[in-house]
Amino acid sequence: MMKKYPRLSFWQIFNMSFGFMGVQIGYSLQNGNTSRILSALGANVEHLSYFWLAAPLAGLIVQPIIGLSSDKTWTRLGRRIPFILAGAIVSALAMFFMPNSEFFAYLVPPLLFGAFMLLFMDTSFNVTMQPFRALVGDMVSEEQRNIGYSIQSFLINAGAVIGSMLPFVLTWLGVSNIPAPGEKVASTVIWSFYFGGGALLLTVLWTSFRTREYPPAEYAQYHQITEAEKSKKSFLSLLKNIPVTMWRLSVVQFFSWFALFMMWVFTTSGVAQNVWHTLPGDSTSAAYNEAGNWVGVIFAGYSLFGALFSVFMARLANKFGRKKVYMLSLIAGGIGLFSMIFIQNQYGLIISMVGVGIAWAAILAMPYAILSAALPASKMGVYMGIFNATITIPQIAAGLLGGIILTLVGGKAILMLGIAGLAMILAGISVVFVKEFTHSSKPS
Repeated sequence: MMKKYPRLSFWQIFNMSFGFMGVQIGYSLQNGNTSRILSALGANVEHLSYFWLAAPLAGLIVQPIIGLSSDKTWTRLGRRIPFILAGAIVSALAMFFMPNSEFFAYLVPPLLFGAFMLLFMDTSFNVTMQPFRALVGDMVSEEQRNIGYSIQSFLINAGAVIGSMLPFVLTWLGVSNIPAPGEKVASTVIWSFYFGGGALLLTVLWTSFRTREYPPAEYAQYHQITEAEKSKKSFLSLLKNIPVTMWRLSVVQFFSWFALFMMWVFTTSGVAQNVWHTLPGDSTSAAYNEAGNWVGVIFAGYSLFGALFSVFMARLANKFGRKKVYMLSLIAGGIGLFSMIFIQNQYGLIISMVGVGIAWAAILAMPYAILSAALPASKMGVYMGIFNATITIPQIAAGLLGGIILTLVGGKAILMLGIAGLAMILAGISVVFVKEFTHSSKPS
């Protein structure tokens, strides 16, 4: 007999995603400052995208494993939360070590240590993030799914605002924004990573102790999961039975995450060259570091606009449909990215971030709301983990092609943001072909 899902309060839904805000503080610090750190440690701008491959490679391997493992796990803390908590602890440690890579030169070259810490940090981020997606799918009914993922999107964006703004705020408070004599990484970056690691741990602990996951028997009643459905299936069998919705969403994801990766990798260099008029290869001057701080501000801007849009997104999706909201949001993001080519005033870049923020909010919520309605409940975690390949593969492609494309556009990093904008517009157009399921038509 099927048992009806309980209707959760706003704060119950809020608490289960609150830890994701802390994770995003750390993730935003990584996105906004990795190129800055690696450049300071000696990486050439043409090679930056190769270092960034660590992140998607980690996700491609780790997330399906974590999803499959968490589907089969049950502890006193729950099914997903043990993985969330373990990943958060390791992430916080990695955040301490990465900006201090130069101080481990007696072990390995600083650039190599920094690259290793990036891989280590992003692997643990992936261990933490994947179960958060499945947790909302597990805990929230179809009727509350739009609001569940919209709240998660809001919290992710709130964390991104904090993480992106930290170096700028610390500079305003008087912390040095240029490396000390004989050092490579500015104190603002180092202390931002310390703060981010602490915030990540505290917010994840809040979620861990304020969220009660449904025990396996109760969860099975909500979804009428039979013993046959609980039986083990090979990973190959799971791949063969991927829902058509996931395949079509993967096309949208490819173009949107290709665009995001290009934005994260090349914005600092592009803005430094286009607005502050720095020379290629300049990674330690005051002008370059000022540009790096401003990139943190505009990244906070798109996260802020994303958070604001998240407040209305569930209502818009309920009224106009998830696909229409998703499509128009991505096109707005593409226009925002493309416009950055023509803006040489730092404040004008904030206008571009309105469209990027709208797209970012939709990317964090709409594909998961659409997908979770099409997934078998007994395999929610593993399919969410497999779906992460639609995030990592386009980033790997962008990482491999980024240096080549940059050479083709004459080394002008700002033009990479125009390419990112075109990719985001293609993502929006691709939404038209996504097949959407309702609760009544959900496949078994």
